[in-house]
Amino acid sequence: MSRVGKRIINIPNDVTLTIDGSTVTVKGPKGELVNTFNEDMSFNQEENTLEVVRPTDSKEHRTIHGTTRALINNMVVGVSEGFSKELELVGVGYRAQMQGKKLVLNVGLSHPVEFDPSDDLTISVDGNTKVKVEGINKEYVGALASKIRQVRPPEPYKGKGIRYKDERVRRKEGKTGK
Repeated sequence: MSRVGKRIINIPNDVTLTIDGSTVTVKGPKGELVNTFNEDMSFNQEENTLEVVRPTDSKEHRTIHGTTRALINNMVVGVSEGFSKELELVGVGYRAQMQGKKLVLNVGLSHPVEFDPSDDLTISVDGNTKVKVEGINKEYVGALASKIRQVRPPEPYKGKGIRYKDERVRRKEGKTGK
């Protein structure tokens, strides 16, 4: 029994949600998102609420019920509040800077690494070591933040690398002499 799928989605006053068959369009102050879901799922929309209803209790319908509800809720939150991921650069000489819309990372490699975000994502740098990725689509924000982190993931001995703001790096003990 899906607990996530049963929860009702509250729609803020400044957000409009329209359903056309299996296509859901959400418009808000930050932008517009459109997504197509499984045709088997049905939606009960009232004034400021939306409920996702599955037709049967088959395994296939149970698996997509909660996912559909979570994706629609992320769309509503994205167009009203937006999503952000914060990254920190830890290490001597590690720095980030903006060149126009491009993010340029100097993280101990032989060359600087550049990221050019798409139009719906924005990157900002605070100081030299804090990077913030913002956007309305949770999937794209997380994917770009993950790509930035993959340039130099945190290593367990000194803790150097690119990490999420609240990420804990498990430190290992180094070599010991006799």
